Amino acid sequence: MADPTGGELPPSLPDAAAEHARLADEIRGHDRRYYQDDAPTVSDAAYDELRRRLEALEAQFPELKTPDSPTETVGAAPSDAFAKVRHAVPMLSLANAFSDEDVAEFIARVRRFLDLKPAQELPVSAEPKIDGLSASLRYENGRFVRGATRGDGTVGEDVTPNLRTIADVPDRLTGADVPDVIEVRGEVYMSHADFRALNERQTEAGKPVFANPRNAAAGSLRQLDPKITAERPLRFFAYAWGEASAVPADTQKGMVDKLRSWGFATNELMRVFATAEELIAHYHAIEERRASLGYDIDGVVYKVDRLDLQRRLGFVSRSPRWAIAHKFPAEQATTVLEGIEIQVGRTGALTPVAKLRPVTVGGVVVSNATLHNEDEIARKDVRVGDTVVVQRAGDVIPQVVRVTDPDREGRGPAFAFPRECPVCGSHVAREEGEVVWRCTGGLICRAQAVERLRHFVSRNAMDIEGLGEKQIEAFYEAGEVREPADIFTLKARDEQPGRLTRLKNREGWGETSAANLFAAIEEARSREVNRVLYGLGIRHVGEINAKRLLRHFATIDALRETARAATPPDPAVKGDKGDDAWREMIDIDGVGAVVAQAVVDFFQEPKNDPPLDALLKELTPSPMPAAASDTPVAGLTVVFTGTLERMTRDEAKAMAERLGAKVAGSVSKKTDLVVAGPGAGSKLAKARELGIETLTEDEWLARVGEGG
Repeated sequence: MADPTGGELPPSLPDAAAEHARLADEIRGHDRRYYQDDAPTVSDAAYDELRRRLEALEAQFPELKTPDSPTETVGAAPSDAFAKVRHAVPMLSLANAFSDEDVAEFIARVRRFLDLKPAQELPVSAEPKIDGLSASLRYENGRFVRGATRGDGTVGEDVTPNLRTIADVPDRLTGADVPDVIEVRGEVYMSHADFRALNERQTEAGKPVFANPRNAAAGSLRQLDPKITAERPLRFFAYAWGEASAVPADTQKGMVDKLRSWGFATNELMRVFATAEELIAHYHAIEERRASLGYDIDGVVYKVDRLDLQRRLGFVSRSPRWAIAHKFPAEQATTVLEGIEIQVGRTGALTPVAKLRPVTVGGVVVSNATLHNEDEIARKDVRVGDTVVVQRAGDVIPQVVRVTDPDREGRGPAFAFPRECPVCGSHVAREEGEVVWRCTGGLICRAQAVERLRHFVSRNAMDIEGLGEKQIEAFYEAGEVREPADIFTLKARDEQPGRLTRLKNREGWGETSAANLFAAIEEARSREVNRVLYGLGIRHVGEINAKRLLRHFATIDALRETARAATPPDPAVKGDKGDDAWREMIDIDGVGAVVAQAVVDFFQEPKNDPPLDALLKELTPSPMPAAASDTPVAGLTVVFTGTLERMTRDEAKAMAERLGAKVAGSVSKKTDLVVAGPGAGSKLAKARELGIETLTEDEWLARVGEGG
């Protein structure tokens, strides 16, 4: 199967998982450089296509969808150089569309979710997607009181003094219907003319020039000295809002008109249309005008116009269901492939990376590209010395699209993929049906061991400050930290009598830094149990699946006990569905057979017991943060069956999870409620057989306070 970018998707889940993990790590680096450093090494188009590859993988293999994937995260952590601002309403990102067909599918998907009849109109707004830096401006009683960057979507950087220097940011709102509290959101950007003038001044002053207007705008807004920001010609387009004590309009377009009436600049190209065809026509009209707009845009944003429908549609992961960004195509360039380097990832997968003669694509210099795997190299017949077309899209940094001169004389030999690990020398193996070669030296290969430890201490896992990549590698090389439990015995070993060199006396350390590290390790002993599970690095168990599993089992020991007892279905036995323990695992909403098998494989492997037991002995994990706990259905397991008439199945499921309930796909002794609509069959019968409470759709809505 081909992905939407034109590349081939891996034929098996293990291959897809390896590529998924590698891509996610690469994108996190891009997020840091884009959101924190204001110095991206790839273009927006390349970044979008990288996400697009992940989305294609996750569409083909849904088990891979994890919040540490770029498809599930927003931005990057705010810089420590600024005070932090917690957004009352998260600043989420948008899903992307890359073709007219994607837009048509978005409209169709929204209509299906809302169960709209063909005759019912669905007004949708369309506006240019400004290529700048997102910001949120808080107004109280009409006066600007605080401004922040997006940050990671939940916490941003306080850049209030800098935002006050922008002429498009009014100090006081004027006009009618100004709410007592309103957070106005939009994009800080720099026009092409102002960008050219700024770079001319930078050159005259002997200072570095900016690569593009987006970098210039982001770097200018995030200056520690507001006086520097005031010297930069920044602008602001308002297009949305966050927290609001009142919303004096019932449509997206109506609210943007209100923003303009209060004193904000809004985009004059915003329109509302009734069909996908009209949206696409507007997109192409804007695309034709792109070069003459005077500021950078990278696509067109579509939003369901009616706010009541936006509320019904809600959100999924990092994005609203009611909006999408229709991106412009990526750019390409031609360069020479000077070498192929093999990298070994945390899972042992060997990944070939093309080393390119540096080339500028869309204003950014790139020198690396992914080659995916051995089969991809052979399919494209890529050889060292070839002239290749690279697209800032598709995969890690850019993507090698094709060889321009495959018939030239004097081409080098076909690339010979190594049969030994370049890190540890162990032989590499490839399972039948896989395309990825893997190092077999999992217990000795430094590439895997160090990366697994890095994953364990990473921000979304155990989050141990002071244990960065260099520290982990140094402790590993010294033989002091070879498995997770070693981290928590580090202090005791450091304080042993007769120790020749204490940590505080080593190069790069000191008494304060050593004490801070030990304090951070001590704090991590009580980290939430779902983060401990995620940190173990079990295949296919990312943050979301860790939460799903521990929302059901509560403790790692309970999960381990069930996994040890589980017997998956025997494919040779017709109708075999596995034993009760297996079915209990796959019945957890969102946990399929692939994830369950990975968990079973991990906990049924005897060699994993000693390091896991040693780790759990050192920890006192705190319970997983609960979802809503003050609702009538919080903590209950709910099954929906039959035809729902007042909402779609997706809406019902989203509502139940929002209220703290667990949604299961089948009825078992652990089910608390079954909501049955017309046409309910075997699930309703089983619920009655087990004595489980059943509700009609109306009774369910009354139970959760949504009746009427």
